[in-house]
Amino acid sequence: MARAPRVTTQPGRLIVLSGPSGVGKDTVLHELRKLDASLRYSVSYTTREPRLGEEDGVAYSFIDEDIFRAMAERGEFLEWAEVHGNRYGTSEARVKAALERGEDIVLKIDVQGAAWIRPRVDGAVFIFLLPPSEEELRRRLVARDTEDEASLDLRFRNAVAELADGAAYDHRVVNDDVRRAAGEILDIVRRRRAERRA
Repeated sequence: MARAPRVTTQPGRLIVLSGPSGVGKDTVLHELRKLDASLRYSVSYTTREPRLGEEDGVAYSFIDEDIFRAMAERGEFLEWAEVHGNRYGTSEARVKAALERGEDIVLKIDVQGAAWIRPRVDGAVFIFLLPPSEEELRRRLVARDTEDEASLDLRFRNAVAELADGAAYDHRVVNDDVRRAAGEILDIVRRRRAERRA
């Protein structure tokens, strides 16, 4: 994987939100943006097929393997990883442009991607979203009804393994209630904004 150059401190702040599959990252992110409309969301590229209701350019930018590979070879991704048999990548240009505009941008990525970004973006804030329990995590994965049994088992095993990665993050937030969790994340973002102004 080609590594993108380091992104130096910009007027905006990068907020990296990670967590295991099924923990509710999309739901919390949606609530977070309702609480603070100034937050921007970085739309990642992926090679997976859209799920029901997902719009291209909104949930993800959906591209095929050849296009993804070419972008990676040109060094266009700040980070990219293969997760559950599909590739996901963050456009360096999209992130850099938002930060230069002074926007706080939320990046929803897996733990592999966060590990790539950690040494490359100055001042980024890393937040890990946790489930209330492994049992609840399994229940949420089943309730999504987006995978067959084999895929579901793989996602759950990977999700449980990822829980240990939360220790490497600046903040850990339990998603026991969507509005409460989003409010806690917003409090973290506001404290970091205040630190930047001080």
